[in-house]
Parts: sequence; C-alpha cells; structure tokens
Amino acid sequence: MKSRKLSRKRRRATIFTAAAASVVAGVAMLPNWSAGASTVDQPTVDKQTKATFQNLADAVFTDRTDALVATDKQQYRGRKSLSNRFHGDVRLSQSLTRDEHTAVSTLQDRKKRLASLGEQYSGGKTSVTLDKTRVNGRHATAEVTETTTLTYAKAKGKQPRTTGFQAHHKLSFTADRDGDWQLTQVRDTDDGVAVNQPTAPTVKAPATATDDAPPEATRSAITRNPAAAPKNLTSGTYNYQAMADYAKKYWSSYNPDYPDFNGAGEGGDCTNFVSQSLKAGGWKHVPGDGTDFHKWFGNSDIQSDSFVGVNEFSWFALSSKRVTSLANVYQLDVGDVLQMDFNKDGSKDHTMIVTSRVNGVPYLSYHSTNTYNRSLASIIASYPNAAYYAYRT
Repeated sequence: MKSRKLSRKRRRATIFTAAAASVVAGVAMLPNWSAGASTVDQPTVDKQTKATFQNLADAVFTDRTDALVATDKQQYRGRKSLSNRFHGDVRLSQSLTRDEHTAVSTLQDRKKRLASLGEQYSGGKTSVTLDKTRVNGRHATAEVTETTTLTYAKAKGKQPRTTGFQAHHKLSFTADRDGDWQLTQVRDTDDGVAVNQPTAPTVKAPATATDDAPPEATRSAITRNPAAAPKNLTSGTYNYQAMADYAKKYWSSYNPDYPDFNGAGEGGDCTNFVSQSLKAGGWKHVPGDGTDFHKWFGNSDIQSDSFVGVNEFSWFALSSKRVTSLANVYQLDVGDVLQMDFNKDGSKDHTMIVTSRVNGVPYLSYHSTNTYNRSLASIIASYPNAAYYAYRT
C-alpha cells in the first residue's frame, strides 16, 4: 500500500492503474451515423453476449501472455492473434486493435530482454472469468478476473516450475448502429504490476515528508553475479521459511484476519501483505501512535502506517535496524524484501518479499497484482529504468 493520506503531510505516491496511461487504453467510440440510417434502439446484452465478452477478454490477455513465450515451442510458433478472430456481434474496435498490436510488440521486446538475462518461458495459460456486467444504453462495461500461469523453461532442481498471477480488469464496450458491440478500452483496476502488463504504472508526484529525519534507503544495483552476501536461514531471531510459506499460502487467497487494501482509493495491498509475512516469521509489534513511523503493528482492526505504507515501512525497518540495505538486488534471499520506485522520484511505490532463491536468482511474491514466484530477472526486464531497494531482514 502507498503511504497513507494523513492530516500532516507525508512523502507518498499512489499507483494509478497502469492501463490508465498505457498503450492498451482505447478511445471511447462515438457513433457517427448518417441521418435517417436505420439503427438498433436498445442493443441487448444477453447471456450469450456476456459469454462472448468473457471470451474476447480471454483472447486479449492470452495474446499478451503468448507474446512472452519462447517461439521455438511448436504450439506457439506462427500462432495468430486470438482477439483478431472476433468479428460481428462482439469484436475489438479499430483503435484498440492497433493498441493491442503495440502492446504485444512491447511484450515481445520484453521477452528478448528476459532471454538476455538467461530466462525463458516454455508455456503459458491464461483464463478469464466474468465478474460483473453493466449496461447503460449503447455502452457496457465488463469487470473480469484474469488468472495467468507461465512455465519456466528448463527448470531444474529446486527452481520454481511456474510463476503466476491474478489481475482484475474493466472492459468498456460501445454498440454501433447495428447493435454490435465493440471493445474500446481495457483498464487494469489493480494497483500493481503483472508480468504481461505492457507498461509500468504511473505515479503521482510525492508530497513532501515532514517527519523528523526519516532514514533514506540505499539504492541497490541490478547487475548479475554480485559479491556473495550469504544469509543464515536456519538460526537467529526469525523464521524465514515461515515468512515464505505464509506468502505462498496467501498470495491469492487473502487472510481474513487482515483488511484488504486493494480497490479504488485504497492504495494497494502490497506492503500490508509483506508485513503479514514478516509477522508470521517472528517480527513483533511495536505499539504506539500509528502515524509514527517508529511504530509497527497490524491486525484486523488497526494498522500502523508503517505496516501498510511503502515508504513508512522502509523508514521503520531501517530505523529499527530490523533490516539492512543490500548493495545488489541479486543478493536477496528468502524472507528478504524488495521495494521499487518506478519513476525514480524518491518515493517508493511497491513492496515484495522473496519466497525462493535458486541458482543465484531470487523469486518474489506480492499483492497488487497478486503474484507468486516471479523471478527477479522478469521484474528487471519489465522495469529496467526503475530504482530498486533491497533489504536483508
């Protein structure tokens, strides 16, 4: 979750849903019909039309996922766009067709960057469920949930076989004069990042912090093969495997003992989720004024800003010495924390926890968008210009 909006100003930023300014955002189509032309007065959205809405959404997001999969695999070689096969009653608008072509090209470039980092996906599976449909005259919206799983190519030993995520989207349709529905806009409604999301989230300019000298985190390098920074995972104050196990258990099915900060205006659930994982591994509450970043606590009823806010968490973790900064992100190990500043404005935007490390590569899980075992290489390939902050817990 982004830093909370308080009576006293704090340094914060709120992630906008990425598609609000991304290449996938289409322009709402306005009818331009000639005078006297025969039109359908009230286009309908029956059960069959809703099913086609869902199928078209499935095709759009499957096209994006396929763009990330290695093309030397027989089932993906030469595959044509699934969304372009829709014609007639429900189809893409011309504008969105162009935008989705650009989105797929962007993801294909990301696939090349991933390959240069030594990572490929050998397969992918995307499915979409239709959650809600609204119709207002010649306009309709469909809210959908996307579930995507990608298979790591040549996974060996303890390396995760798959990575996956759940994302929520809002689709806008406009009916033409014949009553046929055209998909004009795809908007992501999560405050987070998905591997097949074409562009990075945009963020608001941060407010000025007025706290008494909050500690500044040190930026971490993103180069491969850094100097070793071994972590003792089996002895000490904290149970790091318990942290990872908690994250693996609740990455998609949220723990009802805590509030969910996803949704419009909530700022996202990423830091709340990481704090819960750390608590499961032995981090103790520091009770007190919830707006004081030196305090840290969270339960079903109340949470400190440092429990749920990205920047406040960093300030607490560093000032309490529960974490130390790592020089390089590839030094991260199980139970460690990674934060990102997408536009390098000095205000952090996203928090993740390491749930696995194999062959020198950390794998991270997070909320907003709900994601498990995403490789660090994939994150860097998707956001090469972000600032990264790695913490040893």
